[in-house]
Amino acid sequence: MTIGKSTHLPIVSKKHVKALQLGATALSSALLLASSGVVAQEAAKTTKKLNTVRVEAEAIESYKAEQVSSPKFTQPLVDTPQTIAVVKKELFQQQAATTLSEALRNTPGITMLMGENGNTSTGDSIFMRGFDTQGSIFVDGIRDLGSISRDTFNTEQVEIAKGPAGVDNGRGAASGYVNLSSKLANQEDAISGSVTGGTGDYKRATVDVNKTLSTTSALRVNLMKQDAGVDGRDQVENNAQGFAASLGLGLGTDTRTYINVLAAEQSGVPDGGVSTIGLDGYYNAIFATGVLAGQTPERVDTENFYGSTNDFNDVKASMVTVRIEQDLAEGVTLRNTSRYGRTNQDQLLTGVNAVTFTTPSEPASWTISRSRQGKDQTNQILTNQTNLSASFEAGGIKHDLVSGVEFTYESQLNYTLGLPFTASTSSTTVQQANANLYNPSTGDVFQPVLRTGAKTDGETTTYAFYAQDTVTLNDQWELSAGVRADRFHTKTDVITRQAAVTAPAVQTVPVGTLLASDAHLTDELFGWKLGGVYKPAANGSVYVSYATSELPPGGANFALNTTNAANNINNPNLDPQKGTNAELGTKWNVLDNKLFLTAALFRSTNENEIATNPDGSSVALGEKQVEGVEFGAVGSLTDKWQISAGLAFMDNEITRGNRTVDNPNTPANEASGNNEGGAIQWSPKTTFTLWNSYTFDSGLLIGGGARYVDTMVSSSVVNTTALSTRSMYEFGDYWVFDAMASYPINQNLSVQLNLLNITDEDYVASLNNGGSRYYPGAPLSARLGVNFSF
Repeated sequence: MTIGKSTHLPIVSKKHVKALQLGATALSSALLLASSGVVAQEAAKTTKKLNTVRVEAEAIESYKAEQVSSPKFTQPLVDTPQTIAVVKKELFQQQAATTLSEALRNTPGITMLMGENGNTSTGDSIFMRGFDTQGSIFVDGIRDLGSISRDTFNTEQVEIAKGPAGVDNGRGAASGYVNLSSKLANQEDAISGSVTGGTGDYKRATVDVNKTLSTTSALRVNLMKQDAGVDGRDQVENNAQGFAASLGLGLGTDTRTYINVLAAEQSGVPDGGVSTIGLDGYYNAIFATGVLAGQTPERVDTENFYGSTNDFNDVKASMVTVRIEQDLAEGVTLRNTSRYGRTNQDQLLTGVNAVTFTTPSEPASWTISRSRQGKDQTNQILTNQTNLSASFEAGGIKHDLVSGVEFTYESQLNYTLGLPFTASTSSTTVQQANANLYNPSTGDVFQPVLRTGAKTDGETTTYAFYAQDTVTLNDQWELSAGVRADRFHTKTDVITRQAAVTAPAVQTVPVGTLLASDAHLTDELFGWKLGGVYKPAANGSVYVSYATSELPPGGANFALNTTNAANNINNPNLDPQKGTNAELGTKWNVLDNKLFLTAALFRSTNENEIATNPDGSSVALGEKQVEGVEFGAVGSLTDKWQISAGLAFMDNEITRGNRTVDNPNTPANEASGNNEGGAIQWSPKTTFTLWNSYTFDSGLLIGGGARYVDTMVSSSVVNTTALSTRSMYEFGDYWVFDAMASYPINQNLSVQLNLLNITDEDYVASLNNGGSRYYPGAPLSARLGVNFSF
C-alpha cells in the first residue's frame, strides 16, 4: 500500500558537495589570512589615520566599515579586540534585504527559531552562537524590546557584536547583541529612494531626503510603504509603513543636537507554518510500528495555509530620541541621550500541531490540530544616558577613556487571550476544530480570541555606571579594560483565573475568580572585559580578550515567576545566568586598506541555566558551551569588485544539564530526559555567507552570493530511543544562491533586478521545538525596481 503520491522530496543536500565547497572556502580564507602579513608590510609605511580611511571608504561606497557607531568603542575595528561584523546599507540594499533578519544573513553563526510550547514566534527571533539573542537587540545603543520584525528603511548599518557584552549594555545574553544604527541628518543635500515590485504580490517604495536648512542645521526624512504577500505562501501578507525624521542642529560646531522621531506600523496575515509530515527525518509511530509501518506519507503542499484570512498581526512602534553632543576640549566630548519608545503588538495567529490519522488508509481523511494564538503586548522604555569620552596622554602613555551613567525604565504588559470565561467550561483555552491536512479551508469557522481578564505586567528600573580605558603603550601594544555595575529593581504583577481543582482536593476558591500575585527582585549586576592588542604592522593586529555578562531572572521580559517554581528560570530566588567569552583573533586591513580580513578562535559559555538533578530537583547550575573559529572578509578586492564573506565552525555542547535517573552513576543516555553532553538546539556546526558585486565601466553592476547552513537539531536529549522517536529531531543542511544586476538609465535613475533562491532550493527555514511545524524557505522569486538619486 502506498500512502499518497510518490512526491517525497529530500531536504538534506549532498554531503560531498558540502565538503568540497566548504573545504575550498576554508582554504581560500586561510590563504588570504596567511598572505595578509606580507601585504601588511607593504601597506604599513604610514601610520594609521582613521579619518582619512573613513573618507576614502565612503567615497567608493564600500561594504567596509571602519568603526561602529557607539561612542563606547574608541578604536577602529582593526584594533578592537572582539568579533564585530558591520553590515552597511550599501550591502543589504543591493540584496533587496528590507528587514533585520534578512540583513543578518550577511554574518555567520545566526539562525532563526519558529517557536515552542505550542506557540509560534514572530519577528526577529534570533539565535546567535547557540544562544537566544532576541532580548539583545538595540537601536542606536538603546535596547529595543518586542517580538516584532524590524524594517531597515531608516538604518545606516547593522552592527553585530559577538560574545557577552555586559560592559557595553548591562544585562544580556552570552551570544552578544545586534545594534541598528539609524540614519542622521547631515550637511549634504540628497534625495534617494526606490520603487520595487516582485513575485508574491510584492510592492514597496522608499524615499530618503536630506536637506540643509542653514550652514549648521539639516533635516532628514525617510518614508516607507510596503504592500506584499509572501513568496510560496498562500494568504500570508506582510504590509508595513514607516516615517522617520532627524533634525540636526549645530552641525559642524562644538555643540550638536539631534532630534530623531520614528513611527512605524506593520499589518497583515501572519503565518502559522505547515506540518512536517513527510519531511526527511519525520517520525510518527504509525509509520514505524503501527498499521502504516513501512509507508512514506506525502508531504503537504508548502503553500498550504491553515489559518483564517481574518488572522492579523498589527504592530505600532514609535520612539522619540534627543541626543546632545558637546566638545568640551580637544579630544573630550560629552554626550547625553534621552529616549521614549513604545511598541504594541496585537496579533491573532493559527498554528498547526499534531496530525490525526482519522482513517489511516485514507490520507484524504487525515486532519491536523490547530491552536488559536493571540498576543496583546505593549513594551515601553524611558531612558537617559550620559557618556563622556576623552583622549589624552598621561605619563607619556595615551589613554582613550569612556565613562558614563545610565537611567532606564522598561515595562512589558501582556494580556492573556483566549475564549471568554464561562463557569461551564472553566477554561479559556481555545479549542479550534482540526483542519484537513492536505486540503485546508479558510472557510472554516474559527473561534474568537479575546482578553480573558488575566494579564502579566512587569517593569524594571535600572541605574548603571561604566568605564572603559584603552591604553596605547607604543605603536605595537594596546591594552583595554572595562567595567560596568548595574543596580535594578524588577516588579511583576500577575492576574490569573482560578481553575477547577482535581478531586480529592477541595475547591475552596470559586472557579473563575480573578487572583492577583506579584514578585519583586532587587539586585546588582557586574560585567567586565579585558583585551590586549599587538600590532605587528600599522594596518593589522593580533588580539586576545575576555568578557562577561549577566542575565537575571525576568531579564528578558520582566515576567518574574510569582510561585517561586524551582524549575522556572524567572524564579526571583535564582542567581543570574552568567556568560563568558574568551577570544584569540587577528584583523588586517589589506590592499591599501580597502579589504578587511578577520579570524578568531572563541569559547562562549553560559552558566546558571536550569538543570535537573537525579532526584528530580531543579537547580540553576546548568551550563552550555560553544567553541569555534570564525573568518571574515569585507571590502574591495579591486576598485570595481567588492566582497562580503563569513565562515564559522562551531562545536557546541550542554556541559552540565539534566540527569533524571535515580542512580547518578547510570549512563546519561539511559534516561529519556537527560541532555547533558547533548548538542545545543539551533546551533549548526558550519555556516557560511558570501556576497560580491562587480561594477563595469558602463555602470552595469552584477552581484551574487550564497548562504550555507549546516544540519540543526531541535532537541538536546541524548537518549537514543527518545531521539529516534522524535517527530523531527533534525533538519538538513542547505545552500541558497541569490543574484542581482543593476544598470544606470541616466545619472539619476537605475534599474535593479534581484533573483532570490535561483536554484529553487527546497529547505526548512525554521522549525519549532516540538518538530510538528516549520516555515518553508522562500522558493525562486524576483524583485524588479527603479532606484533614484539626486
